[in-house]
Amino acid sequence: MIPKFNAIVLSIAMTIISFNSTFSQDLDEKSDRFINRRYAFFDYRGSHAIDLAAGSAMVEGDYPESEFEVYFRVGYKHHITSHLNVNVTYNKYNVAIKDIYYEGFMSFDLNLELLLSPYTKFTPYLYVGGGYNASNYFKSTSTKAQGGLGFEFIIREGVGLKIFGEYNYMLTDEIDGRIEGEAEDILLRGGLGLNIYFGGNKKKEAIRRKMKTVINSNLIIPYN
Repeated sequence: MIPKFNAIVLSIAMTIISFNSTFSQDLDEKSDRFINRRYAFFDYRGSHAIDLAAGSAMVEGDYPESEFEVYFRVGYKHHITSHLNVNVTYNKYNVAIKDIYYEGFMSFDLNLELLLSPYTKFTPYLYVGGGYNASNYFKSTSTKAQGGLGFEFIIREGVGLKIFGEYNYMLTDEIDGRIEGEAEDILLRGGLGLNIYFGGNKKKEAIRRKMKTVINSNLIIPYN
């Protein structure tokens, strides 16, 4: 089960990289189209972002009556290209089994994220990565792999409202406090949040100067 899941995660990551590479190859950095699109990206977003979100988490494990519990996260994103960013997040959540079990957990996650339409206000996005999971006070720890998808809408320049869902494959069977069966536990998380972008104004100014240079270089000088 674990090798199969790791293969799926690797396949998704390679798809994201290939998708981004295709766009990079199609758009020459000196072309008008590339320059205009990069300007449009920084008109809405920035090179960096603070990731804030809150929602619910639920474990699928050895008990049938798992309950939704509180979940929140804070993180940082760095855009490698308009389509692709690398992000790290700190996640805090609780796991609850009705009348049986209640425990607090945290995870530190590293993701590769792809924006499908980064030049518009609204864009779907998907991400995949791995993480380090721990109970409160690090009494128990484990690794995990995760993937998710969501939608972002720019509500004002530099601020994106998002909704997302996330699937976490825990490389342990202990997260719900019970070890039984051959399958590892699965954690589902989802929520609503904000991406607060910064670092875009300087980029916009640099692109604006490049646009002027391109326009000036294309001027037709009449021959007298």
